[in-house]
Amino acid sequence: MDAFYLPDAEQPDVFHSTDHTRGPWSPEAQHAGPPSALLGHVIERCEPRAGFRVGRVAVEILGPVPIVPLIARARVVRAGRSVELIEATLSSEQGPVLRANAWRLRAAEPELGFPAEVLPTGTRPGPETAGRSVRFPSDQPVGFHRAIEYRFVSGSFTEPGPAVCWIRLRHPIVAGTVPSPLERALAAADSGNGVSAVLDWDRYLFINTDLTVTLHREPVGEWVCLDAVTYPERTGVGLAESRMFDEKGPVGRGTQTLFLGPRG
Repeated sequence: MDAFYLPDAEQPDVFHSTDHTRGPWSPEAQHAGPPSALLGHVIERCEPRAGFRVGRVAVEILGPVPIVPLIARARVVRAGRSVELIEATLSSEQGPVLRANAWRLRAAEPELGFPAEVLPTGTRPGPETAGRSVRFPSDQPVGFHRAIEYRFVSGSFTEPGPAVCWIRLRHPIVAGTVPSPLERALAAADSGNGVSAVLDWDRYLFINTDLTVTLHREPVGEWVCLDAVTYPERTGVGLAESRMFDEKGPVGRGTQTLFLGPRG
């Protein structure tokens, strides 16, 4: 139970969802962070190649993800000497619930010799400076909001506006494995619209239809930091953007397209 998913003993592409995947609003539906990370899990294991790593994953959320056994599959759809495209799907018995495309790129060996001053720089105060962990305000007793640790440097769930928040998984994505940097980044990035919410939680919906994570460097360590901001429009379409950091510095970006509407 101390994992988001349990691998099936007989079917390698089947994963049993645990209560840790539950989202904060419905007792029957998952938060999109764990299934996005599960897609990252199978993408990295799809025809792995030495010296290659995933640089970008774009997840399309096709509908609510039920807390049931899920089928996760990935395949290479465009092979290449330096760059290749992987397609992955996550399905329940009723059909696909998530779909993802990932670019896997060959890392330079030896490293490229361009000047150090062009490298991305900057840090955020570390998780040890952020005080104690806080819980997402939800009436669900078990779920994703309790299976991860949130530490806010600035902002909060009850303070509307931009936020800087460190996020750490309390459990592995798949039982018996150690979460990879990609899995941790995907699981954390889907909280961007939540930590930086600008609209009243009780009056409005701000549901993300997708998640795109681009990593120019793999995050190191257990913690991923989101420096997140939400941009709403009265047309009902919004954007959440997260600059992503580890304790050494910047690692990439996460974006989410948001559907905005009145709650109820």
